Amino acid sequence: ELFCNSPEGQDHCDAGRIRVLHMDESDSLGPYTARYFASKLWNGEQWYIQMDSHMTFALHWDTLSLSMLQDAPSNKPILSHYPPSDETDFRRARTTPAPRICGPNFASSPNEAQIIRLEGVGQYERVPGRPRFAPFVAAGYFVVQSDFLSQVPFDPFLPWIFMGEEIIMSARLWTAGYDIFSPSYCVVGHMYDHSRTSSRRGGGGAEQRMAAHPPKFWESLSRRFWRGIHNPLQMLVLHRIKNQLKYPESSRDFLKPASLLTGLSHYTMGTFRTVEDYLDLIGIDPIRKLQWSTEWCEAGQPPEYAQDKAYLYQ
Repeated sequence: ELFCNSPEGQDHCDAGRIRVLHMDESDSLGPYTARYFASKLWNGEQWYIQMDSHMTFALHWDTLSLSMLQDAPSNKPILSHYPPSDETDFRRARTTPAPRICGPNFASSPNEAQIIRLEGVGQYERVPGRPRFAPFVAAGYFVVQSDFLSQVPFDPFLPWIFMGEEIIMSARLWTAGYDIFSPSYCVVGHMYDHSRTSSRRGGGGAEQRMAAHPPKFWESLSRRFWRGIHNPLQMLVLHRIKNQLKYPESSRDFLKPASLLTGLSHYTMGTFRTVEDYLDLIGIDPIRKLQWSTEWCEAGQPPEYAQDKAYLYQ
C-alpha cells in the first residue's frame, strides 16, 4: 500500500503491473507453495524472474539480467545462481565473474532425508564473459521466458519443504529441454545476515528481537499446531521429490499414504531428456548415495551434450 500510494508506484499499481496475494502467517505452507501461488499472479508477461525477499539491486538489474539470458547459447535458457551479499558493490561486480553452483551433496541432517543439497559454489573464471552452462537452478534468483509456466508448472503438492525445491526444479527444467546458465556477473544481492539489521535499528524489545531472529515458516507451523511438527511433515513430503529422482526408498510401492503422489503426472519430469541423464550430468547416484565431481562445470565448459557450443568458451 505504501508503494502504491507513492509518486513512484501509483502509476504502476493503477495499470495493474503490481499484483499481490496477501496471506496470514498462520496459513503459510512454506516457500515452495508460495512460489506456486506467486506464479498464478502471472498475467501474460514475456519474462519471469523469481527471487527471494531482502534483495539489493544493481542499476538496470532487470535489463542486464535479460541481456545475459539472451546471450546464453540455447533456445531455452534459464539464468540462475546464488546471489552474493547485499553489501556487494555492483559497479565493481561488473568486472568480476559471478559465482556458479557446481557441487551437489546428499544432506547429512536426519531431518532432510538425504535430499540433494546444492553446496558447491565458486568463482571459477578471472573475468566475466558469456553466461556459462551450470547444472542447477537456485530459488533465490532465476530468469526465464514465461512460457516455462505451462511446460514446468510449480507443483502445488509440496508444502512445508525448504531443502528439495531447487533440485526438483532443476531436474524438471532440464528434462523439459531447458539449459541452465550462471550469470556473467552479479546484478542482485541478498541479505543473508539479519543480525546487521538488528544492530542498525538499535533500541530493544520485541522489534529488535524480531530483527535479530526473523520468524521462519517452520516456526509458524509449530505455533499453528504443535512444537516439532515441521520435521516429520517435511520428511513425509520429501518422498514426493525423492520418488521423481529415483531414490529406491521412495519408490511407489514403499510410499504411504499413496496420496503423496497425487497429480504427479502434471508436475513431474519433462520428456525431452531423461532424469537418469540429469543425475549423470550432476554426478549423483541416488541408489548408492554416491556423488562425483562435475568437472565440466568447474572448468566453465559445456557439458557433454552441448559440446557443439564449446568453441564459444575458448
